[in-house]
Amino acid sequence: MKLHFHGAARGVTGSRHLLETRGGGVLLDCGLYQGHRDEAFRRNRLLGFDPKSVRSVVLSHAHIDHSGALPCLVRAGWSGPIYATPATADLAAIMLQDSAAIQERDVEIVNRREGTSKEPLYTAQDARAAAALLQPVPYHQAFQPADHVTCSFHDAGHMLGSSLVRIESEGKRIVFSGDLGRASLPILRSPELLSGADTLILESTYADRVHPPEENEERDLEAIIRKVAGRGGKILVPAFAVGRTQHLTYRLKRLEGRIPEIPVYVDSPLAADVTEIYRRHPECHEPGTWTDGDPFGFSLLHMVRSPEESKKLNELRGPAIIIAASGMCEHGRILHHLSHHGGDERNALLFVGYQAEHTLGRRILERSKTERAQSIRVHGREMVFRAEVFNMNGLSAHADRPGLEAFVRAHARTLKNAFVVHGEPAAAEGLAAWIHETTMARSIAPGLGQEVSL
Repeated sequence: MKLHFHGAARGVTGSRHLLETRGGGVLLDCGLYQGHRDEAFRRNRLLGFDPKSVRSVVLSHAHIDHSGALPCLVRAGWSGPIYATPATADLAAIMLQDSAAIQERDVEIVNRREGTSKEPLYTAQDARAAAALLQPVPYHQAFQPADHVTCSFHDAGHMLGSSLVRIESEGKRIVFSGDLGRASLPILRSPELLSGADTLILESTYADRVHPPEENEERDLEAIIRKVAGRGGKILVPAFAVGRTQHLTYRLKRLEGRIPEIPVYVDSPLAADVTEIYRRHPECHEPGTWTDGDPFGFSLLHMVRSPEESKKLNELRGPAIIIAASGMCEHGRILHHLSHHGGDERNALLFVGYQAEHTLGRRILERSKTERAQSIRVHGREMVFRAEVFNMNGLSAHADRPGLEAFVRAHARTLKNAFVVHGEPAAAEGLAAWIHETTMARSIAPGLGQEVSL
């Protein structure tokens, strides 16, 4: 049995790990690499493996960096089953359509600007074909993605429907973390603490930091809103339409009465659709989520769907909160708002999630540490960005170092192998070293394309 790492190896996006078994290949996630445009274009076109070697895909959750290359696989002629939890299947179906629209729109802009004739990474038809292959499997129910391979999904507590994957094959017990969540997240149940694995494939996004307590997160969010609203400014929030937007609006609802009464706009048709899916899957919610009524709506919250409604936000007078995708400022309506509101120093940009290397969000965040005014390129045009930048890693849906360590300790007595993925090199290598020192298991942060035997 072998493992091949074709994405999210010494990097955070593009999760793709191929488990080679005597019954055929099982692909754990098939995500898009997100980063510099040219590199993303190249890496997403090259899956790194022969699609014919893949018997099935086991999808940990619907975030695009874990699911977004599924249409590429289908475009290459693949047509096997894609196993996912029911909530993940519902989310992935609409997210892949949205991703396809972005691929088609982006390549159209590039071709028009550069006089080229490039094709999109995939089309809406490819996305629909991929969605048709999704096979929902409830938590804790065994299924067979290949001969002699048995899997089950367990709640990862990261986003709606997210799962840890337990795999048993050829006498091996493997646990793939997908993205591991946090016990304190609102709405979602806490991650299940599995045990007894001999091999872990473990994410490490925040393996180099400790999240603040939940009460501090809301206190900090309240302080930022009061500060910016007090000077008449708008708060622009780049947020993933799935998960982060719902968690943020839930927290804003809990802050009612403690913050100024200013309008909150969620400028994302996808986020509006996703919120409806959240309402349809209460089996994924922690007890008490619905105690105070609908957890996903309040009087000052406005869902913005049409482009015309979005453009009207340019005319807003006075303070407001505008939440829009994408979470790393690489595409989507947040770019429109950066262009129109980012030049005003009264306004603010609030990051509430991880910013991957080579993304616009990462560049703004890094430069903001030394420059209040910085030159950025939005929609192909240079602009001077003067808005104040805030970063709240505490709102992350990823486990921090103590959470990851607790997850590893649950397997310490049986652990033989640990492969630390989905993290920047320093974070992944640091966690891998700790795992080896603590458990004496073979523990590495594999490189892109690396192959290991189990």
